[in-house]
Amino acid sequence: MTVAIGIIGLAQSGKTTVFNALTKGHAGTGGYSREAAHTGIARVPEPRLEMLAKVLHPKKVVPAEVRYLDVGASVKGLVQEAAITGELLSQLTNTDALINVARAFTDESIPHIEGSVGAQRDIATMELELTFSDLAIIERRLKKIELSLKGAPQAERQSLLREQELLMKIKAELEKDVPIRELSLSDDEARSIASYQFLSAKPLLIVVNIGEDQLSQAQVLEAELSSGYAGPRRRLITLCGKLEMELAELDNSSATELRAGFDLEESGLSRTIKLSYELLGLISFFTIASGEFRAWSITRGTTALKAAGKIHSDMERGFIRAEVISCDDLLKSGSLAEARKHGLLRLEGKNYIVQDGDVITFLFNV
Repeated sequence: MTVAIGIIGLAQSGKTTVFNALTKGHAGTGGYSREAAHTGIARVPEPRLEMLAKVLHPKKVVPAEVRYLDVGASVKGLVQEAAITGELLSQLTNTDALINVARAFTDESIPHIEGSVGAQRDIATMELELTFSDLAIIERRLKKIELSLKGAPQAERQSLLREQELLMKIKAELEKDVPIRELSLSDDEARSIASYQFLSAKPLLIVVNIGEDQLSQAQVLEAELSSGYAGPRRRLITLCGKLEMELAELDNSSATELRAGFDLEESGLSRTIKLSYELLGLISFFTIASGEFRAWSITRGTTALKAAGKIHSDMERGFIRAEVISCDDLLKSGSLAEARKHGLLRLEGKNYIVQDGDVITFLFNV
């Protein structure tokens, strides 16, 4: 699966700069655009992929990918307006998670739309915009339910009443400024609202965009802000978007050297993707076939059968079994042949739960 993440934020927050840093893109910065969203692909940094490639000697190595979507207009504006903005809102709702870029850097040449820099204020403003979007969806659906109830048969009526009750419950919490991601919904309730793609239900990574002059205080600032925003489906990090965009333009060696000069141990891309994966509950497994070694992203708890389906529907339909070895065992063995000799390759059935780092060969027949 290709993970899709939407990037939101107030005007002049630097969200398109962050988008460029993550995707090595060249999207124009400097203001909102309602014409189209910026889209870009980032390869998921995966050290194990490179280490395993040295053991397996494939002809081609293919990392997993993340697709980023930078919507120019404000979320509230997308909800209120029609035409092209309706398409942009649809693209945003179809993402798996959101990144909210909040400005903490100061730059007199880039005036803040609120007149002053205030990251906490801006984070709260964007959360309200997500709430506004969800409330608008709920209001429209509740009106349709009211009309449908007037002539609905009994079986359909009961279903509509259950939906109405759940939406009213969620609406009441949203009106208290409680996002859906923080609600204690049952599995059935979560499944029943999944098709709505509520924005405040999506995992949220808050990226506080700092300036180069704030890098020395980045960890302290992050710790202070995280205490108020950390949670199972919400995290906060600091990132210097301008510097990361410049680093993305360099080759790996030069970028590593310059990053070391700023005492940055990890790239913004690596850290952002790692936290996004944690929020989404994603893990990686690997396959090798026809000389191609590839990384795949799946939700933790996925069975071998469903993992096969992520690669191709034929694999799921004709699944026979999976030949599995852990990344660590394969690296220790030095080759698949040695691993097989020592009995480290296991044959697993369709209900096997894929583990992070598994190297799998799927056997199937269609």
